[in-house]
Amino acid sequence: MRPQKVTNQNLIEGLMSVIQSKGYNGSSLNDLANSTGLQKASLYHRFPKGKKEITSAVLSFVEEWVDINIVELLSDKEQKPNERLKIVIENIDNLYEGGEKICVLRALTMDNNLDLFGNQLKKIMTNWIIGFTNLGISFGQSEKEAKIKAEQTLILVQGSLIVSKAMSTLKPFQKSLLAIKNMYMSP
Repeated sequence: MRPQKVTNQNLIEGLMSVIQSKGYNGSSLNDLANSTGLQKASLYHRFPKGKKEITSAVLSFVEEWVDINIVELLSDKEQKPNERLKIVIENIDNLYEGGEKICVLRALTMDNNLDLFGNQLKKIMTNWIIGFTNLGISFGQSEKEAKIKAEQTLILVQGSLIVSKAMSTLKPFQKSLLAIKNMYMSP
């Protein structure tokens, strides 16, 4: 068996970068293949159903990332809540490269993409909310209050990424991360 030219991690990251920047409809198979260093035939070999299967694989990667880097960490009762929050905020900051990267979730909520990927998008966002709800409960919030704040964290991050991009400054994103920290750690 020949070794793969591109690791699965690099493959998904390359594919995700195209979808983040061009969306589903704007991404061509040439763009996707070029982002991975693979020929279109090799890309089809890995993803016989084409662009839809590629995008679904990217969303599965994002879902796994959210589960590991948000839900599991925020639900880990062996660490103090403020430590969990600090690590997760660092993870979010790293994921979006300080606000430089556009979120793939935003890119896929445009046009008719919800018909194709709505269930996966909803699951990822629901898992994010579950993680931050668990954190809020650890900070002593009621479940209702914790869920409201958890939804607000998602809105702050997603909204600030859009504003940061449009305004050509990372400040809105960085301010949103600080606001999330203050939302949980302030009395």
